[in-house]
Amino acid sequence: MIRHLEELSMNAWPALQTLLYDGWIVRFANGYTKRANSVNPLYASAGNVEEKITACEQLYRRENLGVVFKMTSAVYPDDLDETLAECGYRLHAPTSVQTLGLNDVDGHPATDSTLAEAPLEEWLRDLCRLNGVDDRHRVTLRQMLGNLVPQGGFISLRHGGQVVACGMGVVQDGFVGLFDIVTDAGFRNRGFGRQVVLDLLAWGKSRGAHTAYLQAMLDNGPALRLYSKVGFREVYQYWYRVKP
Repeated sequence: MIRHLEELSMNAWPALQTLLYDGWIVRFANGYTKRANSVNPLYASAGNVEEKITACEQLYRRENLGVVFKMTSAVYPDDLDETLAECGYRLHAPTSVQTLGLNDVDGHPATDSTLAEAPLEEWLRDLCRLNGVDDRHRVTLRQMLGNLVPQGGFISLRHGGQVVACGMGVVQDGFVGLFDIVTDAGFRNRGFGRQVVLDLLAWGKSRGAHTAYLQAMLDNGPALRLYSKVGFREVYQYWYRVKP
């Protein structure tokens, strides 16, 4: 399950460049998000671990990027986390990966929401505004979403004539992943985020998904409470190891 969900999430959040390196997936996206700029050691490998770590460090430094490993309890080799810690890599951003079966989900789209199956420029502009993404990364994000192969859904929720919440879903292999669920700071705790989640779940179910998944950082209490109320439950955690 861990490996499958990690594969789905990488496909749903595509990097601009990917290098396969002896079972490790090395991703680059101009430094926008750690998910898209990290080493994902998902598969069995035969090479010397210390040599591979050094080679990855050289790759990221050549791109003027920090060196980041995305870790789970299913990485290869299974003692890689300890090895990275010994090499001076710090633990960063522990995150809960959660799933929800969609059989009993019966959400109804809000009358003031719109959902497109391509990342429209207006949606991208609103997402960047609500998430505080600067113009430099906005260009990268547009390129990343342009590389999306599975079916995406991009939702905007309006209130009083303005977009106050948005998010995206990606459907693949019977799963719908939820990403970038964000509500305007001035409109939080009013149910808009929950409505975006329910709309995306309904959309994913209409596209054949039987299970939803998402990722929420452990220090994001409001998001964790929202997802718990909807019915999501943790299946595993991931975290980053970051070279200072």
